[in-house]
Amino acid sequence: MFSKTRNIDSAFRHIKTFSIILIVANVITVGLYVYFCEQRVKRAEDKVLILLNGKVVSAITSDRTDNLLIELKDHVKTFHQLFFTLAPDEKVITGNITKALYLADATAKREYDNLKEQNYYSNVISGNVSQTVLVDSIKVNTDTYPYSFRFFGRQEITRATTIATRSLVTEGLLRSVSRSDNNPHGFLLEGWHTLENQDISIKNR
Repeated sequence: MFSKTRNIDSAFRHIKTFSIILIVANVITVGLYVYFCEQRVKRAEDKVLILLNGKVVSAITSDRTDNLLIELKDHVKTFHQLFFTLAPDEKVITGNITKALYLADATAKREYDNLKEQNYYSNVISGNVSQTVLVDSIKVNTDTYPYSFRFFGRQEITRATTIATRSLVTEGLLRSVSRSDNNPHGFLLEGWHTLENQDISIKNR
C-alpha cells in the first residue's frame, strides 16, 4: 500500500514538473512571437510608399537627427539655387524668388527688394541674361543652435557677348520650423547676408 502511495506521489511530481516545463516553454514561445511581431510591425511602419512619376517606390523613414547635416546643407543649396538662378523671363524669376523666400526670413526679402529697386531683374530680362549658381561647398555648424552656415559658390552670368564668373560667399543661421509643401526640409534661413561677390573671370563668347 505504501509502495502504491509512493508511486502516485512520484507520478504526481513528474506530471507537475512536466506541466511547469510546458508552461514555461509556452510563455517563452509566446514572448518570442510577440517580440518578433512587434519588430515586424515596426519595420512595416518605417516603410512608406511614394508615388514617383506614376510608379510606386518604397522608402524607409528615419529620425531627423540621422540626416540633419544632409538636410541642412540641401536647404541652403536649394535656397541659393532658387534665389540666384535667373532667366530672361519674368515668370521664371518671380517663380524662383517666391519659392526661395519661403525658405528664409525677411533678410532675403530685403535683398530681393534692393535688387529690384536697382532694376537688376529688369536688366536681366531686357539684356537676355541667364544666371546660374554653382555650389563649391557648404559648411554647417551643428554644435550650437540655431545652426550657423557658410555657403561657397560661383555665379555664371551669360550675356549676349560675355560669360562672367563671380565668387559668391554668404552666411547666416538656420532655425527649425514646421515642414510644409513650400518648405519640405523644415528650416528657415535667418540673418542671411553676402560676404563676397566679385568677378573671377570674364570670357568673350
